[in-house]
Amino acid sequence: MSTHTSPQLSVLDLVPVRTGQSSAQALAASLGLVALADRLGMTRYWFAEHHNMPGVAASSPPVMIAAAAARTERVRVGSGGVMLPNHAPLVVAEQFAALEALAPGRVDLGLGRAPGSDPVVSSLLRSSGPTADVERFPQHVRDILAMMRPDGARLRLTTGNLYDVRATPAAAGSPAVWLLGSSDYSARLAAELGLPYVFANHFAGQGMEQAVRLYRENYVPSEACPAPRTFLTMNTVVADTAEEARERALPQLRAFARMRTGRAMRPVETVEEALADNPDHVMTTTVEALADRWLIADPDSAAAELRRLAAAHQVDEVMIVPVAGSREDEPLDTTPGRARTLELLSKALAT
Repeated sequence: MSTHTSPQLSVLDLVPVRTGQSSAQALAASLGLVALADRLGMTRYWFAEHHNMPGVAASSPPVMIAAAAARTERVRVGSGGVMLPNHAPLVVAEQFAALEALAPGRVDLGLGRAPGSDPVVSSLLRSSGPTADVERFPQHVRDILAMMRPDGARLRLTTGNLYDVRATPAAAGSPAVWLLGSSDYSARLAAELGLPYVFANHFAGQGMEQAVRLYRENYVPSEACPAPRTFLTMNTVVADTAEEARERALPQLRAFARMRTGRAMRPVETVEEALADNPDHVMTTTVEALADRWLIADPDSAAAELRRLAAAHQVDEVMIVPVAGSREDEPLDTTPGRARTLELLSKALAT
């Protein structure tokens, strides 16, 4: 890939909740953002799954995907991802087969094996029992793939009889399935199953290069995905000036730093709240270390860095996590800083 070639641009949304903002307002802001991504011609827009976090409203990807599909025309909508140990495979297959019927050819099912929450909430999510068996993750992925196919899956019962299971009664197509992960495990499994793969670079500290190399070296071609396919994820804040980008990045940098250092979580601060605080040494050094791994820049610098990263990792797509914070005087049902990131970066990559 040439360093002069611009990668395709996609979005991962955690649906952040800022100080004083209701869940309804946070959801409205994200649905406005996906409509903007659609108008800007972005490739895909995924919603994450996290639970019991005061600063994150992305707990139910299928609900958000359905709402996003109804408000868009061309962008692919999907999960980044559904945390499979929290859900019965048949339920996931039925939800995403229904989404595919609502938005044919536009649905991605990204699957992960992390809990997406703390141990207490994980136990509540898995109280039905069988879904808690993380060791069955590979088989559950295979089951979902089979059940979403138009011809469904055929199970052999203990009686010896065969039983047909279909996620929808008359499917015309299937969602695209991606495996997500932050370790070698998911990379190897995606290669074995012939599935596209994404390393969660936006929150993992290290390991992307090795995981992607293992994935590509061990890839077994499949009918749905004849060659290995992956892209890069990156926490991103783009503003008209580098100084504005740094200020907009600070609230989420501090939220990530609180999580990394075991501090109490809270709604995402406004820019003014973040700037007014006098952090201790641990918070300051953690924020600085995180900022070094994020893309925080003016439009031209950000576009140049994305082109460089895409070329270095041999990918033609970058999925940004737009993490720009809001200022106190900005409406609670919109997200101007994140919208500006998409607008400026899209324009800069097009030139």
